Amino acid sequence: MSDTRDMEGMSREWNYHPELPLNDPSIFRWPPDPGFLARWFAKNWLTLSERVMMVIVSVALWYWAYPSLDRAEEFAFGWIAQVWAVNFALIFLTAGGLHWFFYMRKGQGKRLKFDHRDQAKGNALWTFRNQVHDNMFWSLGSGVLQLTGFQVFVMWMMANGYAPVISFAEHPVWFVLALILLPIWSAFHFYWVHRLLHVPVLYRHVHSLHHRNVNVGPWSGFSMHPVEHFLYLSTLLIHCVVPSHPIHLIFHVVYQGPGAAMTHTGYEDLLIRDKRRLALGTFYHQLHHRYYECNYGNQEMPWDRWFGTFHDGSPEATAETRARKKRMYAG
Repeated sequence: MSDTRDMEGMSREWNYHPELPLNDPSIFRWPPDPGFLARWFAKNWLTLSERVMMVIVSVALWYWAYPSLDRAEEFAFGWIAQVWAVNFALIFLTAGGLHWFFYMRKGQGKRLKFDHRDQAKGNALWTFRNQVHDNMFWSLGSGVLQLTGFQVFVMWMMANGYAPVISFAEHPVWFVLALILLPIWSAFHFYWVHRLLHVPVLYRHVHSLHHRNVNVGPWSGFSMHPVEHFLYLSTLLIHCVVPSHPIHLIFHVVYQGPGAAMTHTGYEDLLIRDKRRLALGTFYHQLHHRYYECNYGNQEMPWDRWFGTFHDGSPEATAETRARKKRMYAG
């Protein structure tokens, strides 16, 4: 783990940024690099990474928090309300806990924080004239409701045999492989939904709500227009056609919901005793929130590089992105 001595990446535009230009960490880069793939796998799945932590939480939620599939055979208020309550608590505790640590307690100061600024207040741009309250409203309202709706629908499909369900005992290899592939599927789905949301008419009427957050915080990640929530969360429908277990569904729910709060903290990593212990936001996506028409996906998928929308953090890439934006919105 790197220590705080490598935090010298400061500039007039940024409080902190990693070494620039950004490199290519995509697992799909060509030609394949077996050593890189082995290191990627070890970092993400053989350590206590954010993904492994999400899997552990998902198993615990399946056994002790969410209703069983038996109860999901018929739509009923009791078990649906239970799913909503668990999801509400997940979003509230994750986003709220991260916000408390980074922005209220200021437990890390501005070390590894991308933007110089704090969360906005007293600006009419925001519902309630407050960035955090605005983001909480959309995250805990439309966000939790639609996350619950998709999860309830897939659970009902699984419970009634309309969606293929597997067990670890019968399919141990696919059970583990599906956990590894779900974030990759999510990244693929996110890129194309995100490109759609940047079509000018959809951007103006839908996606611009999320992009109020130029300077992101934990509550920003899941703060979206209801139409965007629907498109973003449609990734969960993969479980209706691809064999999976309820634990896979819950892992996917955690990855899309609370996971969005983790990737939008505004900080690159969580420091414990000056050591980087947990990966959080990426400068790659922070560039998207500042310059909009670039870095639509995430670093694991190569789409931005393939389609010419990659911003590597350089002044040249900023100029190119601004020119692309003018062309998109011309007339």
